[in-house]
Amino acid sequence: MPTAPLLLFEQVSKWYGPVLALNQVTLELNAGITGLVGANGAGKSTLIKLATGQIGPTVGAVTVRGQTATDWRTRRLVGYCPDHDAFYEDMTGRQFVREMAGLFGYSATESRRRTDTVLDVVGMADRADRKLRGYSKGMRQRVKLAQALLHDPDLLILDEPLSGIDPVGRQELLALFRQLVAEGKCLLVSSHELEALEKLTEHVAILARGRIAAVGTLAQIRDLLDHYPTAVRIDLDRPRDLARRLVDVANVLAVEWDATGVLVKAEQPTTFFPALGRVIVEERLAVTRLEPLDDSAHAILGYLLGGSGKT
Repeated sequence: MPTAPLLLFEQVSKWYGPVLALNQVTLELNAGITGLVGANGAGKSTLIKLATGQIGPTVGAVTVRGQTATDWRTRRLVGYCPDHDAFYEDMTGRQFVREMAGLFGYSATESRRRTDTVLDVVGMADRADRKLRGYSKGMRQRVKLAQALLHDPDLLILDEPLSGIDPVGRQELLALFRQLVAEGKCLLVSSHELEALEKLTEHVAILARGRIAAVGTLAQIRDLLDHYPTAVRIDLDRPRDLARRLVDVANVLAVEWDATGVLVKAEQPTTFFPALGRVIVEERLAVTRLEPLDDSAHAILGYLLGGSGKT
């Protein structure tokens, strides 16, 4: 028999009274890292609560390895690193993680062993005996990640795990996430840090207004958009002449120019770029740089959310 998907949403909708938070969401995760992005209010928090079994769907089914996500037996398969803190501030980091291990059902000896292991994994072994109330944001994030790893889960759901982490620490955590995937784990990472998310994975699920707007690599998502707006910066010797000509080119949405170049936004890049080339040749313009500005999750997200690049 084929193995059931590690995480599966099947036509899931979730209502909070009269408010529809998720609408007919279908999503399947099996391996690797999937980034979850969307504007505030798009439904990310609700999706995460459903995936971790904190709430159940109004319609549809959420399963982990074929079992309902709210079933207690699925808890050994899922590790959760929440966005918000909920610490006992007078505890040390080591005490907190050890208590979490005890609540999970491990013996005192096993709790100590697992605590020491995960604190070392997240880079907190030498700082874990300080009081939590004195921890920086980055240190608190690492402790939350440590408790999520205690029971060696197959699925890790990480809500804003890079928030407050300094650049060096961020690279360390990105390397840790990749190592976890190499060990066979599946990660769902919700993040506002789209640049960091792009360095971590190309596979994203974009939520918009309670629906999955797109799932796949950034390149695949872009290929699905028939009229994806392209933003291009062109540096050249006579920007005003180029701007004047581009105004009349089909599918051009906006043109701005300054002393060194032109910024143009246009639909249908397969049509626009040949037209741009013809204008450059006809005007005999000396182009020094041509840089697409929209090959990022920011641009894709902004397009799918109706022009809002805010997350």
